[in-house]
Amino acid sequence: MKAFWDERYNSEVYAYGKTPNLYFKEKVDQLKPGRILLPAEGEGRNAVYAASQGWDVFAYDFSEYAYKKAMALAKEKQVEINFQIASLNDLDFSEKYFDAIGLIFVHFPDQIRSSNHKKLVPLLKEGGSIILEAFSTKHLHYQKLNPQVGGPKMPFQLYDKLKLAEDFNGFHFHQLEEKELLLNEGIYHQGKTQVMRMHAEKNLMN
Repeated sequence: MKAFWDERYNSEVYAYGKTPNLYFKEKVDQLKPGRILLPAEGEGRNAVYAASQGWDVFAYDFSEYAYKKAMALAKEKQVEINFQIASLNDLDFSEKYFDAIGLIFVHFPDQIRSSNHKKLVPLLKEGGSIILEAFSTKHLHYQKLNPQVGGPKMPFQLYDKLKLAEDFNGFHFHQLEEKELLLNEGIYHQGKTQVMRMHAEKNLMN
């Protein structure tokens, strides 16, 4: 998996563009800036945008090429981000450290996805938000019609309402829905597909 992403990011072109994901932008703009964590952030488009809006940004990705391009983008946009070449297991943040977590097209097999989500929950403050957009289980149909829309090719790497409701059990869901949309993100997310969108708030008991 690392070799795949290293190859994708080892280019002058930003694979998914330099502008933030539209759903991430919409939701983060509604929140009061604080500390935000962006796992598997890739080339930094969402991290840089959040920093430009006053957020204290922490991000990570296991590709050194992603890191280099994220830092170059931050320099270009004249913002600062805290970006590590790492996986979730490598990080050592205190519990309840973050005001928000952004999970934008973060795709792992079901077991890893569920485990990662459970590790992220303690890092979020009570009342903190998780913003998530990712390909839904219906994505494969669209991908067959148009490979340029990108995304995983295996059902066990895709999302549905049940998976998210189980992973974030006890959260208050401001939004949890499947939506058809037209992606226009760089060269690898082009075309119509179905995504899952989630904005969830951590309750006191989590």
